[in-house]
Amino acid sequence: MECTNVKYLIIGAGISGLTFANYIKDNYLIVEKESEVGGYCRTIKKGDYVWDYAGHFFHFKTDEFKNFFLNNIKKEDIIYKNKCSKIIYKNSLIDYPFQSNIHELEKQEFIDCLYDLFNKTEKEKYDNFLDMLYGKFGMSIVEKFLRPYNEKLYACDLKFLDTDAMGRFFPYANINQIINNMKNNNDISYNNKFLYPKNGAGSFINILYKNLDSEKILLNTSIVSIDIENKIATTNLGKKYKFEYLINTSPLNKFLNLFNNKNYNKLNKELSYNKVLVFNLGFNKKSKYNKEHWLYVPDKNINYYRVGFYDNILDAKKLSMYIEIGFSKNQKINIEEQLNLTLESLKLNGIIDNSFKLEQYVPIIMDPAYVHINGQTNKKIDTLKEDLKKKNIYTIGRYGGWTYCSMEDCMIESKNLSNKLLN
Repeated sequence: MECTNVKYLIIGAGISGLTFANYIKDNYLIVEKESEVGGYCRTIKKGDYVWDYAGHFFHFKTDEFKNFFLNNIKKEDIIYKNKCSKIIYKNSLIDYPFQSNIHELEKQEFIDCLYDLFNKTEKEKYDNFLDMLYGKFGMSIVEKFLRPYNEKLYACDLKFLDTDAMGRFFPYANINQIINNMKNNNDISYNNKFLYPKNGAGSFINILYKNLDSEKILLNTSIVSIDIENKIATTNLGKKYKFEYLINTSPLNKFLNLFNNKNYNKLNKELSYNKVLVFNLGFNKKSKYNKEHWLYVPDKNINYYRVGFYDNILDAKKLSMYIEIGFSKNQKINIEEQLNLTLESLKLNGIIDNSFKLEQYVPIIMDPAYVHINGQTNKKIDTLKEDLKKKNIYTIGRYGGWTYCSMEDCMIESKNLSNKLLN
């Protein structure tokens, strides 16, 4: 079969792929397996409700990307918020992060946390993520919140994760900060302020999409094999594309399946991650939680680890939520069973009661969701990336790069790669 030549073949029309195409501008082709662009940044509108695939809230660190979006959207369509996030702990709310707000606990628990914090045993080098938590925060803080919450989130043994598994997103706090916070509550987290488009995160994706040639974006199309030596990619429709550069933004575990390579298959088996079942739920009236933007839930008797309130961000009149439930990569997910558990858990947490009526809901399975950062595997991924670069193949973004990063980080990486290749 005859091949179509393309200079830049891009796999995936999520935020990384669309950003790369925006900067490369010409001679590109994007292949997207879904029927619309956006990846995990898509927005769903159902009845009175506006939901994203998961909670996406923007806290830009660069003026370039902040202005890029804000200059292309009406001012009245953007909401600015000071974050209000809490932890549901033993039927009470305490401020997040837990380690900075132990003074809000009942007296004996506060004493336990403070005592263990002062008597913790720090090390120059930690063995794993869990070892780091104990070393920096002591037994009580870890056992009461950090361990159960992160085990629910990552759906794995925390000893498997690298010490820096969450990078800059982990809310570290030393003893001085924790003590000072008891008198002057100071949220210095990276996302203490955020902005959000009234029509959902998909509004920002549409700005990226509108800048591109829609004829150069193939929807409902996926790459099924890659001939790395001849630089030929074949689609599910049987079409072949000969590329000069291949830019992958799809999940690395799925990308590696496209090559007939035993070493890639071996690495693929090592890649670890969780899946997340997201329930977007719409109810007939507001909850008593009418100020909070999201809540963290360490209690293992509750099936979800985090809930968010779109209605409190959008100032809507009815309860509109996202629910996040973590699973290991091989676990089977029973959506109906989890929905029933979720509704019961929401009642146990006092978020709804029997007078609430579920009006609309949309379940979404993110697979993968959070990648498990492991030092030994990461070295092999770095070697893989270097080998692929020699063939003009780049795998980037949160999932293509197999990392923990923000949407803006993905955009910065995409821009930098495009500039490198153009130059």
